[in-house]
Amino acid sequence: MGAPVTRQSYGLEQFFASLAGRQGLRILDLGGACQENITHISSLGHRVSSEDFLRTLENVFGEGDFYLNQEREDLVERFTSEVLDFPPSHFDGVLVWDTLQYLSPKLLEMTLHQLNTLMQHGALMLSFFHTDEKATTAPMLSFRIQDSKTLTLASRGVRKPAQFFNNRALERLFEEYKSTKFFLTRDNLREVIVKR
Repeated sequence: MGAPVTRQSYGLEQFFASLAGRQGLRILDLGGACQENITHISSLGHRVSSEDFLRTLENVFGEGDFYLNQEREDLVERFTSEVLDFPPSHFDGVLVWDTLQYLSPKLLEMTLHQLNTLMQHGALMLSFFHTDEKATTAPMLSFRIQDSKTLTLASRGVRKPAQFFNNRALERLFEEYKSTKFFLTRDNLREVIVKR
């Protein structure tokens, strides 16, 4: 991906629709502190906690073999304490964006379980997965909220995903959650809304 691209997001629209009519909710944004996201979420009367999941992944596991390092218990403990250290049932919604595809299977399973414990019952989580299985790398993206159904996507570099996920694999991945819904797009991204 070259220049930033602005596009409609049905997943984002459904995520914010689930918050409608309520105030003072807590949202976790794993894309890092982004003024557009903080402004939009705050304008709806909610509080946002921002963690830069991708940057922490690079900082903790990036020295040497990125995916092999994700098997090291000391590094996994450091990683989770830096980005997922919140009380149980703390969040009413989680914006995961495209971060999950850069986790090794074991770390991915552990992260999804931890996110599950951090979410309130009925809360939604929005995530994105690249769909081009022939690609050797995928762009790591930043997601900037323009309004409740529009995003601007910009590249943060590229990395080989740990794996690609089709719909069946995603259903298995989120089987701990109550429901999973997919939105296919024209830009090789699959939007996924998961309900706790």
